[in-house]
Amino acid sequence: MSNGYEQASDLELARLARAEDESAFAEIVRRYSPRVFHVAYRFFRERSLAEEAAQETFLKAFAQLKSFEGRGSMEGWLTRIATNTCLNIVRATKRRPELVAADLNEDENEWLEKKLSETSSDRHREVENRRVAADLAERLLETLSAEDRLALTMIDGEDASVSEVAQMTGWSESKVKVRAFRARKKAREALEKLFS
Repeated sequence: MSNGYEQASDLELARLARAEDESAFAEIVRRYSPRVFHVAYRFFRERSLAEEAAQETFLKAFAQLKSFEGRGSMEGWLTRIATNTCLNIVRATKRRPELVAADLNEDENEWLEKKLSETSSDRHREVENRRVAADLAERLLETLSAEDRLALTMIDGEDASVSEVAQMTGWSESKVKVRAFRARKKAREALEKLFS
């Protein structure tokens, strides 16, 4: 692309895109689609769903371009739109299943039995156990609300600071702390219920 858009500032691209310059908006998408996809993937962990959420994010961003005034970064603005879009999608699907032992597949049941009886396994089994444990952790995360899951995965899973999560979501730092605490407690309760 040698039409000068690569060198344009985010604010200039937003101005041009508001004036219906499709190439300017295409440059915004090119610059920030990896970041938007990363945010969406945190929520959905399935490529096709994350791609759909990213597309919806850019549609909303295009419709809201007049609200981008360049006071913050374009990346931050798009991250907030992506986060809110994903939260809304998750809320709309109302996916908060309760995890019970009967819901586990054979591999997960086997893994739990082995952990409870503290049997040791060889190196090959250890790799399989890690995969099953990751699946179980994902299923535990699915029992949480979208907001709690986001706070927990960002703070405990990605080592983001409370202030980074607050900045990305637009929440106060105290709300981030409460969400993370609540998420840890609910995940522990779901796991204890599974073991009982």
